[in-house]
Amino acid sequence: MKASEVQKRVAAVAADFAKDRPSRQLRRNLEQDDFKRLADAGFLLTGVPAEMGGLWTDTRKSTRPVCEILRTLARGDPSVALVSSMHPAVLSLWLCQEEAPGPFVEAWTEQRRFVAQAALDGGWWGTITSEPGSGGDVFKTKATAKRAGDKSFEISGQKHFGSGSGITSYMVTTALPEGEDGADWFFMNVEGAKWDGSGGIKLISEWDGHGMIATQSHAFDFAGYPATRFAWPGNLRAVAAAAGPFIASAFTAVVVGVAEAAFETARSQLFKRREDLRPYEQVEWARVENEAWLMEQAYESMLRAVETKGSDAALDTLHAKTAIAEIAESLTGRISRVIGGGTFHRASPLGWAFEDVRALGFLRPPWSLAFDSIVERTWERLNAP
Repeated sequence: MKASEVQKRVAAVAADFAKDRPSRQLRRNLEQDDFKRLADAGFLLTGVPAEMGGLWTDTRKSTRPVCEILRTLARGDPSVALVSSMHPAVLSLWLCQEEAPGPFVEAWTEQRRFVAQAALDGGWWGTITSEPGSGGDVFKTKATAKRAGDKSFEISGQKHFGSGSGITSYMVTTALPEGEDGADWFFMNVEGAKWDGSGGIKLISEWDGHGMIATQSHAFDFAGYPATRFAWPGNLRAVAAAAGPFIASAFTAVVVGVAEAAFETARSQLFKRREDLRPYEQVEWARVENEAWLMEQAYESMLRAVETKGSDAALDTLHAKTAIAEIAESLTGRISRVIGGGTFHRASPLGWAFEDVRALGFLRPPWSLAFDSIVERTWERLNAP
């Protein structure tokens, strides 16, 4: 199936979601049927290489079509879209790094095929890397990975922001392998796992966010939970760097879709009373129009940077992601002020959009880490010979 066909099918699903927006906005949980519909539409192919029948060819060619699918989905249901974005984002850790160094070539190729086959078989992939006190930095994990066999490990430690908990079949995380100094990547099969602690995973708290309220981004305590290490040991930074531009673009696409839907909804409402707008409302709406234009330009610039530079577009996509995070929050805030008190009604999508777009500032990497990286990379660039 081509990416254009998947986007067409996902658009039809998203349109159905949008019809039920008022009730969906009140949900605090995910529905399995939504993800079955997306799987039937071909969405899971976003994390599968083309040679296996998927949509992925390489970072330069695949980022735009996958992001456009996510952008379209976000217009129908932000929470479902954000959880869905984790699927190609996680699998990009393998997809964006096609080859490993000499000793790991065969194992990496085999594992890369295994994770893609899991998606073809209907498995949803997600992530649960954040930990209390880490500031969102996956390199600062305190979770431990104890060897339980030649290739198996057991993960112990607390994790939160497990987006899609209960929906995902596999979750990627980081931990410190016993006897080693640095953290590494692992993935866990969590399909059907009981959350009572009897199998090594215990629910600490359910997700209770101000925005993206139905993502089920729960917090868990792991105690000897079975895990598989990435087949290229010690590759934490290398793989993260290769996939970084795509992941940043995927998360951003979701927020762009949410903000656009709010913008178009507000515009249609204001058009009906355009002759009666007060001066303040006219000025604020002009600013909304400007910010919507800026957001589109930044998003397009992000995609073009990836198409041009591939995995070397890390700084470009980081600039775009943080800029869009600020613009989207400002844009939806202005919309709420222009439309007025009605945006505080739970049936209105506009107040919800304001909270939902704020999620981008907390996604990989979160605000403080993102701005640290921008400054550091700027100085590095200026200091380069």
